[in-house]
Amino acid sequence: MKPSRTLLALLAGLFFLGLVLGTCSALGVAVPRSVTPIYWGLLLVLLGLALVDALGLRQRPTPRIERHLPGNMPLGRWSDVRLTVHHGFERPLSIEVFDHLPGEMAFEHLPLQVELHPGEQTQVSYRVRALQRGHFHFPRVEISLPSPMGLWSARRLLEVAGETRVYPDFARLYGAQLMAVDDWLSQLGVRQQQRRGLGQAFHQLREFRDGDTLRQIDWKATARKRMPIAREYQDERDQQIIFLLDCGRRMRSQDGELSHFDHALNACLLLSYVALRQGDAVGLATFASEQPRFLPAVKGQAQLNVLLNALYDLRSTQQPADFSAAVANLLSRQRRRALVVLVTNLRDEDDQTLVSAVKRLSQQHRVLVTSLREEVLDTLRQNPVQDLASALDYCGTLDYLNARASLHDRLLANNVPVLDARPSELGPQLVSRYLAWKKAGVL
Repeated sequence: MKPSRTLLALLAGLFFLGLVLGTCSALGVAVPRSVTPIYWGLLLVLLGLALVDALGLRQRPTPRIERHLPGNMPLGRWSDVRLTVHHGFERPLSIEVFDHLPGEMAFEHLPLQVELHPGEQTQVSYRVRALQRGHFHFPRVEISLPSPMGLWSARRLLEVAGETRVYPDFARLYGAQLMAVDDWLSQLGVRQQQRRGLGQAFHQLREFRDGDTLRQIDWKATARKRMPIAREYQDERDQQIIFLLDCGRRMRSQDGELSHFDHALNACLLLSYVALRQGDAVGLATFASEQPRFLPAVKGQAQLNVLLNALYDLRSTQQPADFSAAVANLLSRQRRRALVVLVTNLRDEDDQTLVSAVKRLSQQHRVLVTSLREEVLDTLRQNPVQDLASALDYCGTLDYLNARASLHDRLLANNVPVLDARPSELGPQLVSRYLAWKKAGVL
């Protein structure tokens, strides 16, 4: 319980009046005799009213509050949280409400000034924005309750437990269901290359048409029907994609509000969405994480929810990336040939160990190594050189990039394709590469 501004103002006024009376007495200035008793009377009355008001505040019932949280929130986007205040006050009352949020969330419009009216329940809302993924708990709500005369206010804590999950931001992805997928992908910057050959899966027999090749003719069906019959093929829809996701310390770099790890997660989920719509199966394996996770490849749109629920609380760690152990673990679990997308951040210190591990993996699977490149490297490379410090930055950046390029060349020399992209561009480029391979029939 603490004094209100009204009580402090009255006490300040009486203190100033007492100071004036004391000064006049010290200087021998005559004042009416009735002023001093009036002053002490006002002080005693104020103290008496404050005591009675404090007792009234202690007996004042605490309102009941319900919190309405969304079951899940998108990372980095604003969401609304509603509070419903139930009370039994017979007179209008103004209270202050503050919700205790997890430290990983930003907020707006707190504390809230809530006007309570007799016989009514009041609803108010504020906005939160999650800064990290995961499972978060809201422990309590704090209210500031005024006394009947407004001389005091009491801070009361109400245990109002609540929880929510913060997922990668897929509001745009689910919104894409309302438009053609090709149009949506083009808005993201995804470019689909033209087909260079025929699909691998047989679809149906049909009459021979202009433009069909001779190798499409089914000679047995042609002889049986006594007319040219051609085979029609389509892209194979029973392929498997496995993401091998690095959760180690090299993924903790930050570009903007999101870390490289969050950008990598978004890119994996974006490609999963596209691949599942193409009829392929999608799975995931992690390494350098607190507890390595493995999801077998499964087809169907429901697999996207499985991936989201398995990854929403996944965090990057300080562990180094052990590519050999990650490849060995994946080979022991994934027997069928698949497209393995290794998502990491290749560094200049990566040596023959990485190349050997990826070569071993490519003997059984189709492998694509995706490497996230820090935005700051492109910035430093393009900055003008004007002094010694900028020259050192420029030379150091080029040396680092050349070392990375050398590693990429060694992987390419071993027939392991590499996708080097900035974090914000990884998703569209990854989808473009997948669709290009899909149409070319190389998966």
